Amino acid sequence: MKVAVLFSGGKDSTYTVYWALEKGYEVACLLTMISENPESYMFHTVNIEWTRLQAKAMEIPHLVGYTKGVKELEIRDLSRLINTAVVEYEIEGIVSGAITSQYQKSRVERVAEENGVLSIAPLWRKDPVQLLKEYLDLGFEILITGVFAMGLGGEWLGVILDHEYLDRLVELSRRYQISPVGEGGEFETFVLDAPHFVKRIEIVEYKRYWYGDWGILSIEKAKLTEKI
Repeated sequence: MKVAVLFSGGKDSTYTVYWALEKGYEVACLLTMISENPESYMFHTVNIEWTRLQAKAMEIPHLVGYTKGVKELEIRDLSRLINTAVVEYEIEGIVSGAITSQYQKSRVERVAEENGVLSIAPLWRKDPVQLLKEYLDLGFEILITGVFAMGLGGEWLGVILDHEYLDRLVELSRRYQISPVGEGGEFETFVLDAPHFVKRIEIVEYKRYWYGDWGILSIEKAKLTEKI
């Protein structure tokens, strides 16, 4: 089956690309929505412009759509992007990385149906901690680029997630009742390398911004490099 993957550049959507390829789907393109609203109800926003470099690292065509990020209206904008993928790449399905968010899953299903394609959610109801362990075991290089929840301070910005940091993250999720996978917006990530990347991403310049109890790491300059 020929599919498109909803792609934000974070760990979960990057894994869904890997999953689709491993399952034998033809990943015809990646679909990224860029929102003017930094608090979008549906879409990842931190460093979203660098998904173009990740698409090059995976050597997969990349379609970008734009939205003002108005609740519910942004779903209409996503539908238009999916329609473009149907017309240009003749896709038959949409793969998304929803894990526990019924809001996201139901809306992707709706716009998939509107465009006559199948909605595929391989991570749905999977154990979040086990998913993170799988990402790490596979060799995903996951950079934390935003923290927005109690217990996650500025020292987390720029962390490359490993099993030790994962243990700390799990403990914080228990203590503060936050999602260990960050699906509620507790933190954001950016994938620098993964098994299906032909090249890895090297960050050349970045800036940290801290606003008292939340912050982001903004990628200012990055490049593709050969994998060792």
